[in-house]
Amino acid sequence: LNESKDPTSRRITTVCIDEKPNLQALGTTRPDRPPEPGKQRHWGRNMEYVRLGTVSLLGGIDLHTGQVLGIVRERHRSREFIELLQLLDSRYPQDWRIRLILDNHSSHTSKETQQYLETRPNRFELVFTPTHASWLNLVEALFSKMTRSFLRGIRVSSKEELGARILRYFEEINADPVVFRWKYQLEEPV
Repeated sequence: LNESKDPTSRRITTVCIDEKPNLQALGTTRPDRPPEPGKQRHWGRNMEYVRLGTVSLLGGIDLHTGQVLGIVRERHRSREFIELLQLLDSRYPQDWRIRLILDNHSSHTSKETQQYLETRPNRFELVFTPTHASWLNLVEALFSKMTRSFLRGIRVSSKEELGARILRYFEEINADPVVFRWKYQLEEPV
């Protein structure tokens, strides 16, 4: 990687991308109950919920800047993956190369995807994680954190609201992005 301190001197970027399918949009059956002094210290929620459908998140994280991006769609086929590639293409200067770290999902290697990549020669470099090792892709950590914190217990009124809230979550991350630095020191005792 070209690790220059000046981002404008860099001519390549590395983006980890993946899909998170079947995110459930769950709605409440009754309004949440506010805390009551002397009775209930926390917000109360009925355990029942209504399923409003599912959405798929296609997202990525730029390893150089910590910026995240994503799209929320009904499905995650080649068509949606190409839409994510187009978003990446519009985000970076045209003379940059975009290195993608991704798994071997069929939408990443499909005929439609290959046809799109041929229209953008030398723009994208695809680096596939080994089979059964998608955990090597840093975007998996982002999705895990999002699932454990932001999405845990979330209730919405529609699939569209869930999608909008996910994208707003990404905007909040991008307001103060964190660049992850891999470290391993051989000299330190275990």
